[in-house]
Amino acid sequence: MEYWSKGVAARGTRLQDSSAPSLLESRMVPMAKESDETAFVEKLRSIVGLKVKVGEPLARYTTMKIGGPAEYFVEAQTEPALATLLPLLHGQGIPLCLLGNGSNVLISDRGVRGVVLHLSGEFKTVEWDDTEEMVRVRVGAACAVTQLVREAARRGYAGLEFAEGIPGTMGGALVMNAGAYGSEFEKIVDQVDAISRNGDPVHFNRHEMTFTYRDSHMPAGMVVTWVRLLLHKDQATQVSSKVRELVSKRKNSQPSGRPNSGSMFRNPPGDFAGRLIEAAGLKGKRLGQAQISERHANFIVNLGGAKAQDVHDLMELARAEVMQRFSIELLPEVQLLGEWSQA
Repeated sequence: MEYWSKGVAARGTRLQDSSAPSLLESRMVPMAKESDETAFVEKLRSIVGLKVKVGEPLARYTTMKIGGPAEYFVEAQTEPALATLLPLLHGQGIPLCLLGNGSNVLISDRGVRGVVLHLSGEFKTVEWDDTEEMVRVRVGAACAVTQLVREAARRGYAGLEFAEGIPGTMGGALVMNAGAYGSEFEKIVDQVDAISRNGDPVHFNRHEMTFTYRDSHMPAGMVVTWVRLLLHKDQATQVSSKVRELVSKRKNSQPSGRPNSGSMFRNPPGDFAGRLIEAAGLKGKRLGQAQISERHANFIVNLGGAKAQDVHDLMELARAEVMQRFSIELLPEVQLLGEWSQA
């Protein structure tokens, strides 16, 4: 799941929803000379708290197990490292995207130019404060949502049960206002901490934020670092029971055993994307090794060795058929990273 706040649509694709957080900045400036590139990499590697890889394959970092290489793959482990990196990239016009657990993202077979940023280290930590009636939780943006849900259940803290099975990180869940089973993160968010493209710390209280369906409307250029949540105390057995109930519900309704990126499209008002795609006769439709799931039509699964372009083309097919039959436009929930051919 991606949580770079805003950008422009990935180039060469009609699928990108212009209102959704994009993974690419507008300027894609290649290094002028090999010596400039070497100097840039050396500069990155000189920043304490960063790990840098050149030409790193990205398929291994995504839940779909698809994607070409990153020109530069940078792992930031501390806030000072991130605060040093962002103004460096912004000043040189280097395109940047941030990759979390790799769900809700489809990476082009061609790979991604610029820097693909991955948070780790201190950004995976969680701090619990239950000294008051409400439980206050400070969560690093790189913390896996499912891990957080299950730890809260063990402690008897309620409010996060709906997020069981959301395969992303806390930062991505915040930016996308992820939700399920009638609830969303907006209901439990108390404060968000971020770093601007200029390297400055930024803080947003709940009353300063605006949430809508699958969007928290974070200002452009912010990288979320910490999210503070408000939960409430309950019996651990009751919270854990609710979590197990939702685990079972997901297993019975969503595909398992095949790599996928989660829901491909947002649900249109008053309907469900999966129902519309199935009604259009596309359930089980296959292109290459990519297939619209036979269990849930709003999922596309990788049968083994699928190409990103095949997934992209299946999405275009689903959109076209649903529009033709029902006059409803499906907007993608998955974010497209890289450059794409027109379908």
